Amino acid sequence: MIMAAAAPTLEITRPDDFHLHVRDGPEMRAVVPLSSRVFKRAIIMPNLRPPVVNAKQAMEYRRRILEAIPEEVDFEPLMTLYLTDQTTPADVQAAKEHDIVAFKLYPAGATTNSDSGVTDIRRCMPTLHSMAEAGILLLVHGEVTSPEVDMFDREAVFIETVLEPLLAQVPGLRVVLEHITTEQAVKFVAAAPDNVAATVTPQHMLYNRNALFQGGLQPHSFCLPILKREKHRRAVLQAATSGSRKFFLGTDSAPHARETKEASCGCAGIFSAPVALQLYAQLFEDAGQLEHLEAFASHSGADFYGLPRNQGTLQLVRRPMQVPKQYAYDSTCVVPICAGQALNWDIASP
Repeated sequence: MIMAAAAPTLEITRPDDFHLHVRDGPEMRAVVPLSSRVFKRAIIMPNLRPPVVNAKQAMEYRRRILEAIPEEVDFEPLMTLYLTDQTTPADVQAAKEHDIVAFKLYPAGATTNSDSGVTDIRRCMPTLHSMAEAGILLLVHGEVTSPEVDMFDREAVFIETVLEPLLAQVPGLRVVLEHITTEQAVKFVAAAPDNVAATVTPQHMLYNRNALFQGGLQPHSFCLPILKREKHRRAVLQAATSGSRKFFLGTDSAPHARETKEASCGCAGIFSAPVALQLYAQLFEDAGQLEHLEAFASHSGADFYGLPRNQGTLQLVRRPMQVPKQYAYDSTCVVPICAGQALNWDIASP
């Protein structure tokens, strides 16, 4: 990281987004350029309708994403497959042959387009052992879905009842606990062996659950895993900004059309792609840990995935940036995180 002596600028290795939703079709073509102009690589989530469950589908999806990237932009989508009860060791081998980096575990019903997810992790054990042998990562949406478990406790219960037993049975499996939201998740990842890491979103560093209800029900603050108490927000913020290489950037940017968020049964997801890096910079600065931003955004995730660090750089400038109130999204619009607000950091023009 290079700090300019006479100017409020920050130059970092070009970052990666290790958790990104870009949808498909016209919506995908609207949002992919917003990520690709900032991030060099991104882990692409497979929860389309229907989900991306095999290598052939992943390669076709990758082609569509590449076609949506502006010609002058260098961006690499890193593909994943959707783990189901029917995923086999043969699917793992095919994924390895096509350079697919991970499988995504969605407990059935846990979040958007997760109805095809895993109903019982025990059904996946041969596949998980094959993943460990192949060096393919497991990306985990860490929530149980049992109706008797309080929504605010689902992450902690998942760690205790699913993830800890899984790692005891498959200790060589490389696992990313994605979008962590709780003090329990922070402590679990920090104490876990080196094959376990976590991604952290901007919203779970910025907001506690009061943001869901301030001035009325706030659909654009609704995401899954849901926002938690202030003590959990502080724990997640401290972990992300601490300099620990076990925590790295994954926005979980999840676009939904405005009318599907502002609805009687609104969709879960926060769209952060175009302003996430600026917001992370502000959060790190406010925490007095700006020197750790480059590792969090550009180094730690690549190192954990076994990828080369990016060669190019990106410059942030400390100047006011007004977040747009909305972005075009096919024939409608999508509302970003911090819509209409001013941030302290912006991305310098190329």
